Amino acid sequence: MIYLLHGTDVIKSRKKLHALLDSMFVKKPDASFVRVEAGEFDENRLEEFVGGQGLFTNKYIIVFDNLFSDKNTKDTLLKSLKKISESPNIFIFLEEKLNKAELNKFDKYAEKVQSFQLGSPASKLDKFDIFSLANALGRRDKKNLWVLYQKAKMNNIADEQIHGILFWKIKSLILSARGGVYSQTELKKLSNLLVSVYHDTRKGIHEMDNAMERFILGI
Repeated sequence: MIYLLHGTDVIKSRKKLHALLDSMFVKKPDASFVRVEAGEFDENRLEEFVGGQGLFTNKYIIVFDNLFSDKNTKDTLLKSLKKISESPNIFIFLEEKLNKAELNKFDKYAEKVQSFQLGSPASKLDKFDIFSLANALGRRDKKNLWVLYQKAKMNNIADEQIHGILFWKIKSLILSARGGVYSQTELKKLSNLLVSVYHDTRKGIHEMDNAMERFILGI
């Protein structure tokens, strides 16, 4: 299954991406999440994503972030759109500029295509990439993570959304068995903490923002 979000208003398209992922994470809580940026594309892994399944799960959710900036990668993906569309896994393409022929091909194979072009008032908002929080958490960069958390709040990004992206980063590290600066024991502890944060907030035991700050300062 393919979703395409494209256009020159990258702020709005990324905001839509985050909302789409939030919805998918709720509907498919056992899915493995993978994000591939420009320069990280591996054709062999594409075959795995198309036909494979996540470790201990039955679905992948894959974000291809601006991969068409590389011509060879673009050509490979365009040739593969049909088989990607037939995959049981979910592929979200995020691109800034596509020509008419490329759009026509996506129109043929994508479940949904949405365009976000500059010109609306929302495009004037400060750009903030919520994935930067996940990257800082992955590096165990507590100071930068806290700074990014404050920036996210200033950009009116909900604590529930921040919680979600951090939870999925930790789960991704656990499932990939590549914890980096974390041991598997530490990752499972952090995962359990975030689950507790979510449920305790629902019960009214504490406010989400205070709990998230305590979590970040404790990594």
